Amino acid sequence: MPFVKDFSPIPLGDTNLFKPIKVGNNELLHRVVMPPLTRMRATHPGNVPNKDWAAEYYDQRSKRAGTMLITEGTFPSAQSGGYDNPPGIWSKEQCEQWEKIFRKVHDNKSFIWVQLWVLGRQAYPDTLARDGLRYDSASDAVYMDAEQEEKANKANNPQHGITKDEIKQYIADYVHAAKNSIEAGADGVEIHAANGYLLNQFLDPISNKRTDGYGGSIENRARFTLEVVDAVVEAIGADKVGIRFSPYGTFGTMSGGAEPLIVAQYAYVLGELERRATQGSRLSYVHLVEPRVTNPFFTEGQGEYEGGSNDFAYSVWKGLIIRAGNLALHPDVVADMVDNDRTLIAYGRYFIANPDIVERAEKGLPLNSYDRDTFYAMTDKGYIDYPTYGEAVKLGW
Repeated sequence: MPFVKDFSPIPLGDTNLFKPIKVGNNELLHRVVMPPLTRMRATHPGNVPNKDWAAEYYDQRSKRAGTMLITEGTFPSAQSGGYDNPPGIWSKEQCEQWEKIFRKVHDNKSFIWVQLWVLGRQAYPDTLARDGLRYDSASDAVYMDAEQEEKANKANNPQHGITKDEIKQYIADYVHAAKNSIEAGADGVEIHAANGYLLNQFLDPISNKRTDGYGGSIENRARFTLEVVDAVVEAIGADKVGIRFSPYGTFGTMSGGAEPLIVAQYAYVLGELERRATQGSRLSYVHLVEPRVTNPFFTEGQGEYEGGSNDFAYSVWKGLIIRAGNLALHPDVVADMVDNDRTLIAYGRYFIANPDIVERAEKGLPLNSYDRDTFYAMTDKGYIDYPTYGEAVKLGW
């Protein structure tokens, strides 16, 4: 895999990107973050982190001391899932493998947070039916697309708007998973409320058609997310909790910028988080997907939303913000973003392909191209075989 063509790297070592910053209790030595990256290498049945490759994958990407990594999306419970090959963190066997991964990262003097991921209507209804599980979302029969509706009908597992008791159970699952994460050695957890998954399905009016206390108004649509935040904070402490949003995202048939009140929706949620912060419970960070990437399956530059930005978040939320979305190829944009001292930068696809991306960003070195065909393949290829810059040069790249 050669270096990226037509890319002019800029060394960022003299910018705030390489200024130390404290996130929760973690003293980071720079502000390059590995965001959650779904890799589909966990083993089925059981959603167990891959015993052969996963520890090495995270080890490679934490070699630069003081780096913050966020794990791939991890299911808090079986009901939270609906894909066979992402990891979970509800069982003893899962936690035993996570302990080994966390130990590797900590041996490198780096830090690792677990992203807690609940699929909702983006799950496969037939996979859920096979395992005797519901096909859940905010509302009955508000399908993501015709393909999902057909799958649900064939599996006799129609989309189900969860009840208040089921909401409580999901909250308990988040708490259980957060406690398991910390007990296994993680530094914190990230609540996934982005990219069209269950919490996002409640936040967005395109998927939330409820008429109870969890639907209708901006305040009601935010209720589930804020209840999850409050319960997880109570369980493990605000300094060990972050949350991810994608205000302009359209993946999973979300509204994105087409919804006139989308900024109002997220400003309200961020305002509630800031209110809690002023009362002594400040989350460690808010993680925002940039409008530069509205769908994670698009190639760089495709589908960019130009009608808004995430800058509004800074005027509402006064804590740290991680920004993610087609930034590795735009070091000039990164240099501007980190002028704000509350900003960290997440590099996604290119952290997959460049285990030493921190050094490359610092020195302005070329980047390895990625192989999208192996992003989700059950193989060690495209997972633990990407070379460092020094190794790539020796290979003649």
